[in-house]
Amino acid sequence: MAIWPPTSTSNATLLGLFPNARNANETSEFSVHSRAMFQAAIILSQQYNITIEGQLIQYQSVQTDGDVINILSQTCQAVSSSNILGIIGPAYSQDAHQVATFAKKIGIPVISYYATDPALSDRYTYHTFYRTVPSDNTAALAITKLFLRYNWTSCVIIYQNDAFGEGGAKIISETFTKYNLIVRDSVIFDIVTLKIKDDLKGTLRNSATRIVVLWVSAQFIQLVLQNALDSDVLGPQFTWIVRATVPLTSFNRSLYDKLVGMLSIEPVTGSIVDAPTNTTLLNAAYQLWQQYEPETVPDPTKVNPYALFAFDATWSLILSLQKLCATTQNQSCLSFTGSSYCFDRHFIHSNSLLNTINSIEFVGVSGPIRFSENTTDRINGSYYYAQNIQFSANDILFAPVLKYAYPYDWTGYSLAGANIISWPGNSLTIPTDQAKLAGVTLRIAVLETPPFTKQDTTIDSSGKNVTKLIGYLPDLIELLRSRMGFIPDIRIVPPNMTYNQLVQLAADGVYDIVVTDLAITSARREIAGFSTPIFDHALCIIMRKESATKIELLSYLKPFSRNLWLMVLGACVLASISLCLLEKQDNDSLQERSIPSAGLMSLWYSIGTVMGYGVDYHVKTAAGRLLTIGLYLLCLVLVASYTANLASDLTIKKSQSIIEGLDDIIKGKISFNRIGILSGSAHVDFYLREVSNGNRNFYPIKSIQYLYGSLFLNTIDAAFIAMPSAQYVTNNIYCNLTIVGQGFNKGVIGIVTPKQWLYAKDLDVNILALREAGVLENLRAKWFESSTCPATEEESTALGIDSMSGLFLTFAIIWILSLLIFIWKKRFICKKCRCLLKLRKRLFFKGRIQRISPPNNNQNSVSSPSNI
Repeated sequence: MAIWPPTSTSNATLLGLFPNARNANETSEFSVHSRAMFQAAIILSQQYNITIEGQLIQYQSVQTDGDVINILSQTCQAVSSSNILGIIGPAYSQDAHQVATFAKKIGIPVISYYATDPALSDRYTYHTFYRTVPSDNTAALAITKLFLRYNWTSCVIIYQNDAFGEGGAKIISETFTKYNLIVRDSVIFDIVTLKIKDDLKGTLRNSATRIVVLWVSAQFIQLVLQNALDSDVLGPQFTWIVRATVPLTSFNRSLYDKLVGMLSIEPVTGSIVDAPTNTTLLNAAYQLWQQYEPETVPDPTKVNPYALFAFDATWSLILSLQKLCATTQNQSCLSFTGSSYCFDRHFIHSNSLLNTINSIEFVGVSGPIRFSENTTDRINGSYYYAQNIQFSANDILFAPVLKYAYPYDWTGYSLAGANIISWPGNSLTIPTDQAKLAGVTLRIAVLETPPFTKQDTTIDSSGKNVTKLIGYLPDLIELLRSRMGFIPDIRIVPPNMTYNQLVQLAADGVYDIVVTDLAITSARREIAGFSTPIFDHALCIIMRKESATKIELLSYLKPFSRNLWLMVLGACVLASISLCLLEKQDNDSLQERSIPSAGLMSLWYSIGTVMGYGVDYHVKTAAGRLLTIGLYLLCLVLVASYTANLASDLTIKKSQSIIEGLDDIIKGKISFNRIGILSGSAHVDFYLREVSNGNRNFYPIKSIQYLYGSLFLNTIDAAFIAMPSAQYVTNNIYCNLTIVGQGFNKGVIGIVTPKQWLYAKDLDVNILALREAGVLENLRAKWFESSTCPATEEESTALGIDSMSGLFLTFAIIWILSLLIFIWKKRFICKKCRCLLKLRKRLFFKGRIQRISPPNNNQNSVSSPSNI
């Protein structure tokens, strides 16, 4: 039982207002500790012999019941019956507004140890009000810096409907705005009915953020958290930040995992954050508490921090009164004017006392204490720490992880410790503030459009037929599910449902998302949202394959390219000139012909040999025979190649369409009413805009299967269709259909979502991650690059010079060799001719000499060599 020494009559009394501990068990520790430290400060001043005009300072403690009228009444009675020079308290903000207004009227200071409402910071309105507890202005900045530390940009605030709650919500919102953060939604907790006024589950689940700030008094935190557990809006989907720690034993142990990851932010004293404190005063106060009320004394580390704020509030008044009276001359520093009735009294030295409080500065048990004339807030010594609910063995507890000293940033709580935070889901990964799809059931609408989506029937182990969806989009849904953790509820829509209808159903909330080959257009963007693109899109024209014969005069020349034909002709001309040179003198068929005639005969020989026909004369020289070998080699290869290529061209049926692309459609080469377009698709918008100038003269198609049937039944001649589907269908299903021309109206395909969908960013980020990892490209290759139709449509390729370069190089070598043989042979002939010429010259000169010399006798004439 408390045995505090009784107070004596004194003209210097301080009034302490403390909430009644019997109102709620949650406030018992806070109330008892605060009152004990208030009384310890007064008794300690007496022990230190601090006197006011020779009188010791006395105290008067009042237990309040939460009714502001009763609090004012109790305060008025105390002021009327005693010489109250200052008030410590009240605890709650809604009470502080009224008590501070009353104190302003009578001119005495009020210093609160618990009231944090930002509105109380207004020095003009609350002229005599002070507080040692950090105000919600400081708390809002601390929370803002916590958001900046973890890159959170928004939150939902749950606040109680009184001055404390409304003021806190307001200042947090204002501070967020300064730092470009957002309070997206707010929820009100009614402190009268002790219930949340709004739909907590609906508000949180429909909010774009997953960070919740709970701004209610400590005695209400457990009620709100239990409501959140019942609504399943705690972890792991949501990260909660509360303003005080609460006992966790009252919660069901099976739900502990949902509480893990929660953060509490609450003001603390300087000793918690390694700031200077007055340990001498603190230890002395603890000794007095232990002496006079031992049954309530906790371990020093368990003392409620607001009790230390109460001590510093009391000590501030004690030091200020001491300083005031030490400087007051010629009159009492304790005098009041007016009658004894509380509202008629006024402290004479009110302004002097307030100026003294504003100028005083000391290190208190909670940290440095200093006030200002511009604000009622404590301007230094404001500290906070963040605690995190973590698993500990088979239990959970609050563990300190961060600390904050105004106006700096958050730092790790312990320099030596790991300061590890267990985030919701017992994860070490910092959560984002964006809505996540983990654990959310998604109603997914799909339309069967192979190969994007198609049904496949298999037989399970029990022998039953099992139908499942396969294709590009079912695979994509499964990949997203495995990454994001949502629960897919896939629903196949009727085949006659149009794409525009699907967009509207997503916008109306009938489905959460629509996953099909639906192109993103500006008109659809007006109605619904879209994810980041999942596939490239373009339109194309699809038609039946039709064989047609086109007569061409020179089609037989197509096996060889023009350059190759020119090369063959050049080789023949070169060979004919060479043959004429090589054979003219030795070949009887050419000797008697003129040069032009011999040249034509040689050309005839060359062409005939190359064509393999043969000619009516034969070469006589070795060089001519070698050159003929070269011509035979040309004949062998060219005739074989020509025959093979021509046979290939003649055997392949070439599909010929009556149009070559979109331009022919626009020119009207096909009747517009024989062009099929899928109703309710983006194809219609393109046709009206680019082809018909708004005239709906096309043939409307109800479904994609009806489109193919209309082509086969000759109801239509051509149709607009998405390029990816057309490529798959023509390569794997309908081999007698073909794509005509190039793709047009290029765009992208995306997943349809409601406008401003909560999970849009989460979906987009994961789709982009799949794209960057190459997964989407792999899916595309898996489902769109296969082909089961026979390859019956190939273009014949005319042979060019490159493919025959070796042949003509060989012929050139043979031609050069034949010329060398010809030249070598002519060399011996020329040498023989020179010898004969020399002999003839010698004989000529000898005969001439004999004719000039005189005649001899007959004997000499007979023996002369000239007669021989």
